[in-house]
Amino acid sequence: MNGPGIQLTLAPELRLFVPPVRRVERVPTTTDGASSLGHVVESAGVPLTEVGRLLVDGREVPVSYVPQDGQCVEVFGVDRPQQVPGAPLRFLLDVHLGTLARRMRLLGVDTAYENEDIGDPALATRSAAEQRVLLSRDRGLLRRRELFAGAYVYSDNPDEQLRDVLGRFAPVLAPWTRCTACNGILRQADKDSVGDRLEDGTHRSYDVFAQCTACERVYWRGAHHARLERIVDDALVEFGTA
Repeated sequence: MNGPGIQLTLAPELRLFVPPVRRVERVPTTTDGASSLGHVVESAGVPLTEVGRLLVDGREVPVSYVPQDGQCVEVFGVDRPQQVPGAPLRFLLDVHLGTLARRMRLLGVDTAYENEDIGDPALATRSAAEQRVLLSRDRGLLRRRELFAGAYVYSDNPDEQLRDVLGRFAPVLAPWTRCTACNGILRQADKDSVGDRLEDGTHRSYDVFAQCTACERVYWRGAHHARLERIVDDALVEFGTA
């Protein structure tokens, strides 16, 4: 770019998206005099999914605003909890977020996920078609214009990822109501109806079962239940009751 010069100030949480040398309070930035502020911010490295208010010389402007020479631009992060208008709150996760997907389903959050990499265009198209918020650590994917909505997952630790998503979007939690394998709805099932799907030891040791109405997978309080229960309890304590 070679045109008007502006002073760009990024919120502290957004500075990880820019090179270290630009992670200062105010960055001199040259524009082309025609591009929107949204384009300028994205060119700096910040996905617009992470941008909240934009202030120019203290006045709030839309992303379509074209900055002028000498102006001071402040870029804020999204407000939390973030509102997603236009559809019920539901999510789509990319192939690298499988553990997060299972934990969100465990909490009853509508979470679509593909075990195989279907490619960025297909993910973006599905986000738009099903009106799902796409969660990803891929900045390029989050810049695709066809997305319904998106959000960057800031950590690579599943515990921190879950806390980040729940804190950002405040979804209603309904633990133990979704299949962690396929996202289908669970229903109570008696032992006789699912007996042919159980190993002998499980059949003898457990009496309470649930079954997915979509893929028919059977669930019971097995060896991993205590660990899952801790995940659920921690989420309910911090982010609200079911």
